[in-house]
Amino acid sequence: MAGLTLYTNPMSRGRIARWMVEEVGADYDVEMLGYGGTMKADAYLAINPMGKVPAIVHDGHVVTECAAICAYLADAFPDAGLAPVAGEHADYYRWLFFAAGPVEQAVTNRSLGVVPTDDQQRMVGYGDYDRVVDVLEAAVSAHPYIAGDRFTAADVYVGSQVMWGTQFGTLPKRDAFLAYAARLADRPAHVRASELDDAAMAEMQAAG
Repeated sequence: MAGLTLYTNPMSRGRIARWMVEEVGADYDVEMLGYGGTMKADAYLAINPMGKVPAIVHDGHVVTECAAICAYLADAFPDAGLAPVAGEHADYYRWLFFAAGPVEQAVTNRSLGVVPTDDQQRMVGYGDYDRVVDVLEAAVSAHPYIAGDRFTAADVYVGSQVMWGTQFGTLPKRDAFLAYAARLADRPAHVRASELDDAAMAEMQAAG
C-alpha cells in the first residue's frame, strides 16, 4: 500500500490533484468516490468533513483544497523540482492563490448569475469578473510559465483553471490563455492523468 492516497472523482476538481500527483511521480493509491454516496459517507467525512473531493492522505496527513494539494506535494516531493526556487516565490504564491481565490470566486459567481453591484464589489474579494480576467491574462502573458521561465506546481492549478475555463466557456478564449494552455496540455503527466481519469469516468458511467 502506497504512502499516498488520492480521493477523487473523475468529474471533479480531483483531476487537478491527479495531474499534480502524476507530476511528482509518486506511487499512490486511488479511491474513487461517488457524489451523494461514498463522498458523503462517514468514512470519507472523517477525512474531509466538507464531503467534497479531492483530498489526499500522505503518511497519515490529510490535505484538501486543490491549491493546497499542489503546494504540499511540491514540497513533499522536492526531487520533482516543482516547488519555487530563488526569484520565483513571489509570483508562485501570488498567482497560485489568486487563481484559488479571486478567479474561482469570480467564475463561480458569474456561472450562477451573481453580478455584484458597484457597492458590493468592495465586499467581494475579486471586485468584478472583467477585472479578474484582465489581471489573469496579464499574469499568464508575463512569462512562459506563471512563476517565470519554468513549470512549477502553480502552473498545475492556474493552468487547470485556464484550460477548463476556455474549454467550457467560463473564461474567454483570449490568445494569451490559449497559448498558455497549449504549453501545458502536452506535458506527459497531464496526458497520463487525463487518460487515467477518462478511463475511470467511462468505468463509472458503465457501472451506472
